[in-house]
Order: sequence, then C-alpha cells, then structure tokens
Amino acid sequence: MESVLKKVEQLGLLHDKIDPRIVKAKNIKLGLRNEDGSGVFVGITSKGQVIGYEKIIAGDGSQTLKPIPGKLYYCGYDVADLVNGKEKEKRFGFEETIYLLLTGELPQEKYLKSFSKELGKRRALPEEAKEIILNRPKHDDQMCSLHTIVSAMHLFDKRPNSTDIRDVTRQCIDLMAKFPTIIAYNYQKKLMKKNDSSKLIKPDPEKSTAENFLYMMTGNEPDRFTAELFDTMLIFHAEHGGGNNSTFTTRCVSSSGANTYMAICAGIGSLSGHLHGGANEAVVRMVRDIKRKVKDWDDDDEIKSYLKMLLEKTAGDKSGKIYGLGHAVYTFSDPRAVFLEKRGEELAKLAGREKEFSLYKRIAKLAPRLVKDKKGKVVCTNVDFYSGFVYECMGIPEELFTPIFAMARVSGWSAHRIEEIIQGRIIRPSYFSSLKGVETYIPISKR
Repeated sequence: MESVLKKVEQLGLLHDKIDPRIVKAKNIKLGLRNEDGSGVFVGITSKGQVIGYEKIIAGDGSQTLKPIPGKLYYCGYDVADLVNGKEKEKRFGFEETIYLLLTGELPQEKYLKSFSKELGKRRALPEEAKEIILNRPKHDDQMCSLHTIVSAMHLFDKRPNSTDIRDVTRQCIDLMAKFPTIIAYNYQKKLMKKNDSSKLIKPDPEKSTAENFLYMMTGNEPDRFTAELFDTMLIFHAEHGGGNNSTFTTRCVSSSGANTYMAICAGIGSLSGHLHGGANEAVVRMVRDIKRKVKDWDDDDEIKSYLKMLLEKTAGDKSGKIYGLGHAVYTFSDPRAVFLEKRGEELAKLAGREKEFSLYKRIAKLAPRLVKDKKGKVVCTNVDFYSGFVYECMGIPEELFTPIFAMARVSGWSAHRIEEIIQGRIIRPSYFSSLKGVETYIPISKR
C-alpha cells in the first residue's frame, strides 16, 4: 500500500509542476495576482476597501506601485473612525460594525439596541448541539471542531437550504451570535475530565459580544479595558474586502447556490490554512524563539543579527520568513497594527510584560529595513504581529487565536454572502491547459 501511495505522490509531483514559461507567455494570473503583486479585479463589493498603495502609470503605459499609509474602510467608513468613535462614546462597537456591514448604514441608537438584543438572545445553543460538542474527541483541532458544529447547525433550521435573502439574513445573524458560544464550548470540552453539560458556562444575552466571550472563557467578569480592547480586535478582524482568501471562498461557494452553512464552513476551511489564518500564532512562536536565542533584548545589533538568520533560513522554522511582516495590499503601514502598537503597550503594562513588548517594538523597527535591503520591497508589520501578544496578555490560549479570527470575520463573510447572492452569477474563471497535446490511449497490458 505504501509503495502505491509513494508512486502516486511521485507522479503527482512530476505532472503537476507549472512551467513558468507558459505562465509568462500566456499572461496567466497565478493566485489571481498581477505581475506587480496587486490583485486581479474579479468582482464589485460595497463592504470593504483595503488601500495600501497608489498605481503610478508612466508615459509608456507601464505601472508601478507607490507605497502609502494603509487605510481600511467598512462600507465607506474608515475603521479607525469606527474604533475612535466608540472609544470616545465609551461603549462597545462590534455590534455596530456587524450592523454596518449587513446594511451599509450606521445604526441609530434604537436600532443598535434592538440589533444587539437580537444577537444576545440567539447566543444559546440547542441541547443537541451541546451534545455534539461534548462527544467530540478531546484532541480535536479547534478550527475543525468549529467547522463541524457550524455544519451541524443546519439540523436546527427549518429552512436550511433556502437562499431567500430573508432566510439567509436570519441564518447569518444566528451564526454570528452563536460563533462565540461554539468556540467557548469547544474549548471548555477540551478541558473537561468528564463530559458534563452543566459545566458549560451559559452565554449572557445582556453583555456585548466581547464581554460575553471573555466571560464564557473563564466564568469571571473581564475588566473594562480588556473587554474594550477585545471588542476593538473583533472590529479590526471583521472585514477585509472581497479578495482575501476566506471571503473570496465564501463568495465562490455562495455563488453556486450552496446553503449558508456550507458557505460559512468553506470560509472556516480557508481561514484554517497557515497562509491565511494562524499568522499571529506563528509570530508568538517566532518571538518565543527570539527570546530564548537573543541574550540582550535591548541590543539592536544582536536582534538584527538573529532576524538576518531568519531571512537566510538558518534560524527559527527555516522558512525564510519574519512572521507578522508584509501584506498582500498594505505596504507602508497597516492601520490596525498602528493602533494595536499603542494599545498593546498599555496592555503590556497592566500585564507586567513591558520588557517583552519592547522587544516586539524593536523587531517591528528593525525587520522592515532588513527586508527592504534583502528583497527591495517596502513592507510593514501587519495586524498579526501584535494580535497574538494582545491575546496572550488577555489569557486567551494560542489554539483559539484563529477561531477568534473566524468569530470576527463571520460578519464579513455573511455580508459578502448576501451581496453575492443578490448579484446572482456563479463564479467560474478559466484555467489554461498545460497539456502538450492529445494522448493515445494505451491498453493496460501494454503500459
């Protein structure tokens, strides 16, 4: 059996390689990327806009990308304004962000209260769903568990396969409300010595999404600063345009007429990939390694020397990457990272981890210059660079970093799903064939 599997693997490696000459000759957009690294336009959305560069067109028609400070807009509103606005008014803002993404408008106070109340009352899971969670293996991966339970939620929907906008909106709001509960229960199950549904902490319908999740994780009331910062993290991760892999995946599956549960599960599957979700976990592991290998955290030269080793694939996981650095769109700065650097410092003081955060800041200062020198690219720290540290200070385990990403991003997936259904055309791009010609069939006895 092993020899057969090895044969299949070897033949796959032989036949599935792409000839770079064909890519260039046929102008194939691998990864739906242009030659300059920018994304290919494949659709229109009103939900999110990510800006990280300006296209400069020369007299001969050639284009170059000019790095600029990053901007992120939700339905036309700068995400920085959404965060600053809720902080100024001393309230939570994730529910407002969900409403904005679904409707395209900021809610009046009465509608926000009503919407928040609707989310709150939908948080509880059916008893049968709890049983499914409790009967999962303890060692199960948290993203796989989330995928399983979300898929199972169709069992409790009287119209699970409907693509009527009224039903889809209801389903999406229901899932957005239940994601925090599912994630908290999946983790609580892992910690249980014996299955006991009475030990599952009940969601509080009166709390904000951020407060409720932190409460469900420990059974203790979170302090206001931590809850507000977690709320901000949810806002920052809620949406990022239609081209990010998980949102595009959700749109692709939605365009086929698949039901809400299948489409959202597709987004979860995409986010579980290490090239999309999980980058903040990689940052935490990288910095953990740096803390062990670098003796003086205040010595820029020693830190720089180790970062060079990372780029040269002689240290860390030998991938050649400095995690938390660079982005498909952002060049000069990621607006989310800019904010988290400020708030992260405050949180580090509360957690007694100022020295460690100072190391993060030194890496953030030194690493982009090293990448520029080595590759000639302008890169910046992204939201993942600081988010893992922030979650650690909040006492959130590493294996929940990506599920929390999904907990926030399901609002963006939902908004894009509804938009895709309304647009109503299946996504169906073309692939150029790499085959050299028509083969003559060979009888099995002569192969």
